[in-house]
Amino acid sequence: MTAGRVGTVGPDLARRATADPLFRLVAYALEAAHGRPPTAVWSAPYAFHLDRGAWPAGSPGGPHPGPGSVAGAGWPVAAAAAPRDDGLVRLSSLAHPADGCDLPLTPAGPAPTPPAWAVRPYAVLRALARAGYGRGGTDLHVQGSLTEASGLDTSEPADCAVALAVADAHTPPGVDPDRAELAGLLAEALPDGDTALRRAALFARPGQALLPGGSDAPRYAAFDPAASGARLVLLVVRGDPARWATESARAVARAREAGALRAWPPGRLPGRSVLMLLPEERNTAVRAAVAREFRDRACPAPRFLNIAVAGGARRED
Repeated sequence: MTAGRVGTVGPDLARRATADPLFRLVAYALEAAHGRPPTAVWSAPYAFHLDRGAWPAGSPGGPHPGPGSVAGAGWPVAAAAAPRDDGLVRLSSLAHPADGCDLPLTPAGPAPTPPAWAVRPYAVLRALARAGYGRGGTDLHVQGSLTEASGLDTSEPADCAVALAVADAHTPPGVDPDRAELAGLLAEALPDGDTALRRAALFARPGQALLPGGSDAPRYAAFDPAASGARLVLLVVRGDPARWATESARAVARAREAGALRAWPPGRLPGRSVLMLLPEERNTAVRAAVAREFRDRACPAPRFLNIAVAGGARRED
């Protein structure tokens, strides 16, 4: 049932001890779910918006990007794909073990109804098929390193990883998928997406922010807190969603008192998570102060996640 790229990602990615654990996992999961190894495995990073406000004079990070800038985070979503030639798509995810599905690929006209988690991957597959990628069908497995509970957007990196893996699986060896073309296909298939985060997932660079722009060549500015003695962390509040805004504000206020430099939402709208820029020497003190503020009120303390400013999507060979 194969067509497109000949061979597999190798040698034997699922059992390669030196490979990234997420890549090994997604390769093994596709083989376990669909009975054959992948021919292409790609990852794309979760991404975030930068602070829309002015950066304080002397704050870490070098020349500071302006409003509308985005960056990639060092946590990825991975997708593994293998081509078919029978017009069928088989979709699976370890995050939804009971909701794998086999569907006919219909590039146009009425579409079958996939499980909720697979709606976006299936829409991406349809858009790719209309553009000539994977009309014969695809086996696909998707797996993220974070969940929606992180507060980071999970859909854009997954869409990008899926598009790259499927396009690569149906492209001759040695030819890289055209990221700009895929960005356009994703915008057409999923017009409600966050275009800026999608660009970051595709084009981000380590230690740099991606500046606002359209179809022109990407432009960048330095944004590397770690290189300047600072720490970028994601604070995620827990508990009742109706209180997320209030609890986030409390956490930010306490963090600022303890020495945080900046705090801002990682998405287009405030939610349950906040990005904070901390001086390295105040990292422990800020976390302790925020945790104490919540414990004193008998509330669940927020979670903290270190964020590295990472590069864009990549293939695992």
